[in-house]
Amino acid sequence: MRYAVVIEKAAGNYSAYVPDLPGCVATGSTIKETQQHIQEAIAFHLDGLKEEGFPIPEPTAICEYVEA
Repeated sequence: MRYAVVIEKAAGNYSAYVPDLPGCVATGSTIKETQQHIQEAIAFHLDGLKEEGFPIPEPTAICEYVEA
């Protein structure tokens, strides 16, 4: 499955979250590191849901850039 991920610049690092997986977050010093960490966090999150017998949420979030 392919989930949308939002990466934001914080004061001293980057943070990421997955809109379709509440509570699935990660941080990193760089964008690349943050991408690696959120990928690991998604796998961990999905494994936890499976282990507990919860359904795996379908990806529904859509990412778009809008010119301002």
